[in-house]
Amino acid sequence: MPLNEADTRAKLIDPAIHKNGWTEDLIRREETAGSVEIIGGKARRRARGKIDYILRVKVNLDTQPVALALIEAKKESLPPGHGLDQGKGYAECKRLNVKFIFASNGHQFVEFDCFSGLTSAPKPIDSFPSPLELRLRYEKGMGFALESAVARPLLQTYPGGEGTRRYYQDAAIRAVMEKIAQCELSGKPKRALLSLATGSGKTFIAVNLLKRISDAGRLTRALFVCDRDELRAQAIKAFQNVFGSDAAEVYRKSDGSNNAKNARIHVATYQTLGIESENGDASLLTTFYPGDYFTHVVIDECHRSAWGKWSQVLTRNQNAVHIGLTATPRRLAETLKKEVERAEGVPYSLPQAAEGEITPGSVLTHKSEANYVVSKEIKADAEITANNLAYFGEPAYEYDIAQAIEDGYLAACEIQKGRVNLDDTGITKDEIIARNPVDALTGLPIGAEQIEELYQRTQYEDRILLPDRVLAMCGDLFKYLLDTGGPEQKTIVFCARDRHADDVAVCLNNLYAKWCSENNRQRMEYFAFKCTAASSGNDQLPDLRASSRSHFIATTVELLTTGVDVPCVRNIVFFKYLKSPISFYQMVGRGTRIDAPTGKLMFRVYDYTDATRLFGEEFVTDPRKTSEGDGPGSEPPMPEPSISVEGFDVHVTEAGRFIVADVDGKAMPVPIEDYKARMAARLVQEVRSLNDFRRRWINPPSRRDLIDALVTGGYSPNVVRMVDGKAEYDLYDVLAELGWGMSPRTRHDRTMAFAYKHEDWIKGLPGNTAATIRAIAGQFERGGTEGLENPQIFQTPEVKAAGGLAALESAGEPNELLKETKERMFAA
Repeated sequence: MPLNEADTRAKLIDPAIHKNGWTEDLIRREETAGSVEIIGGKARRRARGKIDYILRVKVNLDTQPVALALIEAKKESLPPGHGLDQGKGYAECKRLNVKFIFASNGHQFVEFDCFSGLTSAPKPIDSFPSPLELRLRYEKGMGFALESAVARPLLQTYPGGEGTRRYYQDAAIRAVMEKIAQCELSGKPKRALLSLATGSGKTFIAVNLLKRISDAGRLTRALFVCDRDELRAQAIKAFQNVFGSDAAEVYRKSDGSNNAKNARIHVATYQTLGIESENGDASLLTTFYPGDYFTHVVIDECHRSAWGKWSQVLTRNQNAVHIGLTATPRRLAETLKKEVERAEGVPYSLPQAAEGEITPGSVLTHKSEANYVVSKEIKADAEITANNLAYFGEPAYEYDIAQAIEDGYLAACEIQKGRVNLDDTGITKDEIIARNPVDALTGLPIGAEQIEELYQRTQYEDRILLPDRVLAMCGDLFKYLLDTGGPEQKTIVFCARDRHADDVAVCLNNLYAKWCSENNRQRMEYFAFKCTAASSGNDQLPDLRASSRSHFIATTVELLTTGVDVPCVRNIVFFKYLKSPISFYQMVGRGTRIDAPTGKLMFRVYDYTDATRLFGEEFVTDPRKTSEGDGPGSEPPMPEPSISVEGFDVHVTEAGRFIVADVDGKAMPVPIEDYKARMAARLVQEVRSLNDFRRRWINPPSRRDLIDALVTGGYSPNVVRMVDGKAEYDLYDVLAELGWGMSPRTRHDRTMAFAYKHEDWIKGLPGNTAATIRAIAGQFERGGTEGLENPQIFQTPEVKAAGGLAALESAGEPNELLKETKERMFAA
């Protein structure tokens, strides 16, 4: 019988490459977090995530191994290069930041070379390249030797070992080191851009990158610049954990001196340095830091496109290594470029990647005064992304939201869309006059001459206030909250302006008070609250983040778009129309973090304004601040005059449910039914029949291979189980229904069916053996398939009390009895 992937690796590939010098210390098993399981109403991760086998080389015994290649095992019955086309080769090279991909069925191997783009013909496995051969090929392709001075950072070990870092963080760190080494040798500006989804640990990368560069003796002083006090607090803690007192916060002390004067790592905000805007006072920067004071400058949340006052950080340190941390801007820049060109009818030039001639002062400044149709938000986004690419060049490494969700590092995302009838039609002047409009501030009647001919949806709750629309949308949202666990869920609602945030908070509080009264429930205080700069919203963030008895729904405009980490947020709501992909992705990013203490492993987006159309524009950076000021205490802008009109019949209709998934390398909303249909097609492609599926399911390695095939194809069985509300079902039943239409059973029902359908078999066993089998079956009800395969199953109280391992041994071979129990369980 041909070997499966796991056995092919263990019995054929590993022994063969070991003979060629690939000892165990040169093979790294990179395992992802693992997809999410909902068992007994509680969320937990699967025992194992996807495992990549990475081949690494060492220069010396005590140096950090450097990853060079990925080796994939194929079933013995498949061709060695099965599935390894050029597209997959490039994708895997980029995801893992390795230069070679090998695939083997244990007898032959095929290689994809990222340097040349060529895929080899099959070769015998005994001719697999040795570590030295692969190292020499890597060094030739990169243009430097691993023993050279420029490569020294690559050889420094992680300060805390490799146990806590994730595969993509290591890939990002190596990518920066490799690019900087190449820049040093070529004489190009030493600049690198990293693009990683919000919540993926950019601070961890920055800390370990600078530490390893420092350990290599190539860092004198470094400046880390971020955008908000909260980000600075997180960063200083992380840096001090590694650098100790060598890391300090930048600020002017009472005696006029710099708090970070004696430190090597200086952590600052734009505001502290006085460079957040053209009106900022940069005296702290210019007083304490002469030219080329820093050897390394790291710009966190690298998004500001002004390239004016703040660019002094870079221009005053021209010889330093400049590292930008952001989200994925590359494809967005081209998308926005095309949109501007369509609107303007003329070519729109984005600067090319920096080759030495581009400086902050020469970056994109497209200022034509023509009457363009393209929105100012889209043009601003185009400039932001073009500026990043022009100065830093193409990202050295990218890790987007779709990949992070697939790996289990970010929460899965479900989208619920709603359509508001008024938004599809607009409101005419005659319709408004017929309903006696009033001034929104004074309550006085409004004359016809003060009313525009037509109000479009983007003006709603801004230029024209519509209480009936607010009530309809809040009522629809409140119903969804009731249907998905109750109203007391941590939620952020993005509103059109400050007054709109007030109105939404009042309406939701009224709905909640009425619901509590009707259901005899104790009403929690501060259920919904406005959280904007004008209302000192930062003061309420600790309650939104930590309180389980208050502050459930925050209504905001832009204060919560960036720099705020609230992992417990389960819902992101769009009552606001958006044009900027950059703003949209930062808003969605408030919900992407997994929160283990509260069991949050997925979040929902409720979209009433078609904001999620922007998902195709890639996960990018955050925008310049606009309407809410720079923080607490800043004066909010005077609101433009607006009218308020009541009496409209407003209703919301469902516009579909979606899952965010990887589509051609992009994070895109996919209708849930389409997602399930695609998963079903992939499932039946992998497994021919229900009987074959059952045979593969009861074999752990075979089952893992099957789930890995689905997940790597972009489809998560656990996400389907969550959005379909099948928390009480084992994945076996979820997939069997999806692929072959089998009527699914809950774990409880399947356990009961096992008991009565196989009663004769159980009664034919010795008494204590039968009792133990029933107790083992009970573990399926509690933990599903993995409950049956728990290595400690004989130590569980129920099984132990029934007779345990000894009871099975008295009736035969325990492993065979366990296998037969599983076979009968899934045949029930």
